[in-house]
Amino acid sequence: MSHFSQIKTQIRNLSSLQAALTDLGIAWKSGSESIRGYRGKTQTAEIAIEQDNGYDIGFRWNGSEYELVADLQYWRQELTVDRFLSRVTQRYAYHTVLSETTQKGFQVTEQQDNKDGSIRLVLQRWSA
Repeated sequence: MSHFSQIKTQIRNLSSLQAALTDLGIAWKSGSESIRGYRGKTQTAEIAIEQDNGYDIGFRWNGSEYELVADLQYWRQELTVDRFLSRVTQRYAYHTVLSETTQKGFQVTEQQDNKDGSIRLVLQRWSA
C-alpha cells in the first residue's frame, strides 16, 4: 500500500520556488491545489505538478518551509527524487540570491554556468 511522503527542504520563498520550477521547464499550478495519490487520496499543497500517470507532486508549506509531497511509489519524473530536489534547490538558491542582492542594490555583472553544474555569479554595487 502506498501513501504520501513529505520530504523536508530548505525552501522558504514561494516566488523563488516558482521561478526555479519555471527555469527547469516544469509545468506547475499555484494556489490551494489538491495533490492526487493512491486510491484517490488527496493532500492540499501550494504548488502542484501534474504527472501523466494521474498522481501528482506538490510543495506544501509546513509552517517553516515548503516540503515536497508525493506518493513516491508513483514518481514518474526523468530524475530521481534526490536529483529532482537538487536541481530545484539550486535554481531556488539562484533566484533567492538574485532577489536578495537586488534589494540591496547589487547587479549581476557576470554569470558563468560551469560544467559541473555549479553557477558562478559576480555582483557589484555602485556607491555614491
